Amino acid sequence: MEPSVSIRDLRISYGALDVMRDLQLDIQPGEFLVLLGPSGCGKSTLLNAIAGLIDVSDGEVWISGKNVTWAEPKDRGIGMVFQSYALYPQMSVERNLSFGLRVSGHPKDDIAKRVARAAEILQIEPLLKRKPSHLSGGQRQRVAIGRALVRDAQVYLFDEPLSNLDAKLRVDLRVEIKRLHQRLENTMVYVTHDQIEALTLADRIAVMQGGAIQQLDDPLTIYNRPKNLFVAGFIGSPAMNFFHGALVEAGGGLAFKGQGLEVPVDGYETSGPLAAGQKVILGVRPEHVPFAEAAAGRPGAVEGRVELEEPMGADSLVWLALGEGQMSVRCSSGKRYHPGDRVPLAFDMTRASLFDADGQHRL
Repeated sequence: MEPSVSIRDLRISYGALDVMRDLQLDIQPGEFLVLLGPSGCGKSTLLNAIAGLIDVSDGEVWISGKNVTWAEPKDRGIGMVFQSYALYPQMSVERNLSFGLRVSGHPKDDIAKRVARAAEILQIEPLLKRKPSHLSGGQRQRVAIGRALVRDAQVYLFDEPLSNLDAKLRVDLRVEIKRLHQRLENTMVYVTHDQIEALTLADRIAVMQGGAIQQLDDPLTIYNRPKNLFVAGFIGSPAMNFFHGALVEAGGGLAFKGQGLEVPVDGYETSGPLAAGQKVILGVRPEHVPFAEAAAGRPGAVEGRVELEEPMGADSLVWLALGEGQMSVRCSSGKRYHPGDRVPLAFDMTRASLFDADGQHRL
C-alpha cells in the first residue's frame, strides 16, 4: 500500500546548523500518527515541512503519491489546525468556517454542505451565528478544527491543538478528536509534547529528540519496550525508575547489582546475550513493581523505607528509599503508608528494561 505521507531523506538546515538530517518516515492511509517529544526536538519543524510552511534543504515530501516538496501549502491537499485558534474576530463561526472555500471560489451550495457537515460532526451547529469572542476556549478550538475539516482533505495536520486549554477541556477534546478520526478515517499527523495525548490518540508514535526519530512504534510497544534510555525516561508519568550498576553471576544465573541492590534478572526478555560484567541501567515503571503483600515471599524481594505518599484517588504513589537510591511505586489506595514504614517490594523482570550503560540502547 502506498503511504499517504512519505518523508524521504529529509534535511532541514539553518546556515551551517542541521536541525534535521536524513529523516525517513512513511505514514499509512488512515493512520493517526503522533509526533511526540520535548520542546526543540523537531516535531513542529517536521510538521511544518509536511505542510509546506518551511523550505527543506534536501530530500522529498510526498503526499497521496505526489511529490509536493516545492508545492505551495494550498496545493498539498492538507488541512491544518494550529496551536492558536487564529479565528477572524469580526466574522461569525459560519463565516470563519467558509472563508477559505469562498476565497478559493467554491460554489455556494458546496460551501453550505461542507460547513453543515463539519458543524454536525463537531456539534457546533448552535454556534454558527456567534462570533469568536462569544465562545469558550473549547468551542473556539472546535471551530478551528472545523475550518480544516471543510477542506475535505486526505491529510490533516494538528500542531499542539489542545495546549491552550485547561485540563478538563483537553480530556474532552481528546476524546472528540479520537472519535473524529474513527468517523473520517483520514490520515492525521498530530504534534504534542503531552505523552498522555500521544498514548491515547495514536495508532503509532514517533518519539523525537535532536531532530531524529528515536522510536516509531505503537503506543503499547513504546511504553513496555522502549528502544533506548531517552524514550524510557520520556514516556510514563511518573517516570520510570532507573538504577545504575552491572550484571553479575549469582545463583547459577545473572543478577543486576548496583546502588545497594542485587536483583536476579531471570525472566527478562532480551534480543541478544547478556554477560556478567556488563555495565547496565535497570529501568522499572512504578506500576510494574509488586509491592507490600504482592511482594512478600517472592524471590529477590527487597525492603524499602517509605519517604512519602501521594494519594491520587484510585491509586497512590509511594516514594521509597531503596538501597542507595530512591524509587516510586504505584499501588492501590486501599492502604495508607507513612514515612518510616518498611515495606517489601520485588522487581518483575518480565516487565523491566535493561539498557547498555554506554550506548543507552535496550538490551
